[in-house]
Amino acid sequence: MMTRIFINKSIFAILSVIICPFAVTGHNVPVIDTLKIESGNSLQIAEDTIFSDTYLDTVNLNKKVIINDYSMIGVQYGVGINRMQFNPSKRQSNLITPFNISIFYTKYCKMFGYMPYFGLQIGIQYGYDGYLFKANNKGEIPTMDGAEKAIYKFIDIPFMSHFHIDIGNYFKITGNLGFYGGYRLSVQRFGDKVDTYYKSNFYSYDRRFDYGLKGGAGFAIMLSPIEFHFNALVKYSMSSIYSPDYNSPYYYRFAYPFDILISAGVHFQITKRIGKTKGYLRREAYDIVYGK
Repeated sequence: MMTRIFINKSIFAILSVIICPFAVTGHNVPVIDTLKIESGNSLQIAEDTIFSDTYLDTVNLNKKVIINDYSMIGVQYGVGINRMQFNPSKRQSNLITPFNISIFYTKYCKMFGYMPYFGLQIGIQYGYDGYLFKANNKGEIPTMDGAEKAIYKFIDIPFMSHFHIDIGNYFKITGNLGFYGGYRLSVQRFGDKVDTYYKSNFYSYDRRFDYGLKGGAGFAIMLSPIEFHFNALVKYSMSSIYSPDYNSPYYYRFAYPFDILISAGVHFQITKRIGKTKGYLRREAYDIVYGK
């Protein structure tokens, strides 16, 4: 004999109140699941009753979920395209540095309590940047302290806002914008006019601490719990590699690193990813009607 299940007209379940660094709320509001069934005070369902996908799509499921409210950690490996912004200017070529590695922790959350496109990203990056001069029209190659080329090894910590737009279940577009702080670990200078000692050592007027802006865009392929990310990240230093008045107290000189990092990486979802898709809502309706 079939067991009959009586379901009240409305089923309410308090989920949680999510607090995010971006959230702006005046008070805590409980999040409520609601299943509205318009056929009387109760609904009798036999155990062998099967609802079609068309019916489940029509169930009024007012579920306030945190879209993509999850965390992940990942590793990015990339190639740097490096230049310096010199004042006075110097003729340069792009310096390619093939070893740049980053570790990022990403936390997704809502902004202003309802915009599900944001998150925070913090990480640590180890890599190289520098400059490479090229000859002018007269065939003369400019130098910096006798160096025609220099490579700096650095480590920095970026802290960025993370933006994302999901396209279906398996693809998303991402963006980042924020700040970083770093430290120049070592230097290598190349050129016949460089003093032997300073080919691998800093001058007294060199600046080793670094800070500036970071931002970029990319896309990801999501095969939960693994995601494959492809990014282009721009790094603009606000700290010259040497003291501006090292050569003259009257005529300041500057050299600001400006780098582009093209990278690919693998990220692992630490917590479960939630997506507001048609299939997801259908499963929620199914679970409420049938019970888990």
